[in-house]
Amino acid sequence: MSNPRNGDTKPPCLPRNGLVKIPTQPNGLGSASITKGTPAVKNRLCQPSSVPAILSPALAHRSDLPIPSLASPLSLATLASVSSPPGASLVGLNTSEGSEQPSPERLPGSPSERQLAVDEKILNRLFWYFSACEKCVLAQVCKAWRRVLYQPKFWVGLTPVLHTKELYNILPGGEKEFVSLQGFAVRGFDGFCLVGVSDLDICEFIDNYPLSKKGVKSMSLKRSTITDAGLEVMLEQMQGVVRLELSGCNDFTEAGLWSSLNARITALSVSDCINVADDAIAAISQLLPNLTELNLQAYHVTDTALAYFTAKQGYTTHTLRLNSCWEITNHGVVNMVHSLPNLSVLSLSGCSKVTDDGVELVAENLRKLRSLDLSWCPRITDMALEYIACDLHKLEELVLDR
Repeated sequence: MSNPRNGDTKPPCLPRNGLVKIPTQPNGLGSASITKGTPAVKNRLCQPSSVPAILSPALAHRSDLPIPSLASPLSLATLASVSSPPGASLVGLNTSEGSEQPSPERLPGSPSERQLAVDEKILNRLFWYFSACEKCVLAQVCKAWRRVLYQPKFWVGLTPVLHTKELYNILPGGEKEFVSLQGFAVRGFDGFCLVGVSDLDICEFIDNYPLSKKGVKSMSLKRSTITDAGLEVMLEQMQGVVRLELSGCNDFTEAGLWSSLNARITALSVSDCINVADDAIAAISQLLPNLTELNLQAYHVTDTALAYFTAKQGYTTHTLRLNSCWEITNHGVVNMVHSLPNLSVLSLSGCSKVTDDGVELVAENLRKLRSLDLSWCPRITDMALEYIACDLHKLEELVLDR
């Protein structure tokens, strides 16, 4: 893609906040972003791969094949005598039956070289060297490559990000048709992030994704208008969900959490949802006895909420992140350390009312801590560091930003 101002060439995709944006097809199918694992891994998703040259010398030195390196997916597409059309889907649902795919007989080179280019044993090893973004391109080259790349093993740990406008095709008459998600099902995705969706969109997703009832383990809803009814239907229908994230969803209430949360959920993240306060934490503590991880960003949660956790959660919960919970004070820290004594990861980032005394309580009572985040806590002084150094002997990570 050229820049009309300076003529520079941009890479096929640019990572932004750990997300890889995938261009949409003319028919709107398969548009998605993919994010993976840790931030370090996310930032590498679109960087060129380093691939050993495994082609035969005869193929590698042919002057009629413009193959600068195997690091570029476009080079591999050229090898198969086909280039990806502008705006083609990279994540991909099934391509249309009418689209022309090169057969092994049409590949350039001698018969042995053509066989090499579609040898599944070689391709199964070769494709491990490519990033997720590059695999999306390579899957468009030919049916043989797509068949190999659509194996679930190549997509483990990746989460498709689908925006509401990417979930529908506009038919000639103006009607909307939900896209086929079969391509995602073939690759075995067990987690999705849906952005800007409504209750109806979620119901359509459940009806159209073959693995939604049992095969989806993780669901993330961001900046969505899901209501109490939609949340209840989603968790009732998607029986496999054990990890749930709600971010920027302002239409569900605490009553919706009471009616929808299920004991099978082991990890819950709630952030920037205006209706979340102490009563929501009461629902979480009573309805999720197997909770291992809780990430909470809620401006209206007070010290009282941290006393709701039960003895069962004190045994199972090992990760608690309280981000920008401005009303939490040292009294809340007292409730927390008594309720959750087995924490190994704790974040009090942005809990600006916590002081050195609160850190002393943490250091004396949470001896299993391996990670502690005290960023954006302006009342923490040098004294807190002395408490940490004296008591937290298993600590591996300490964050003191700002």
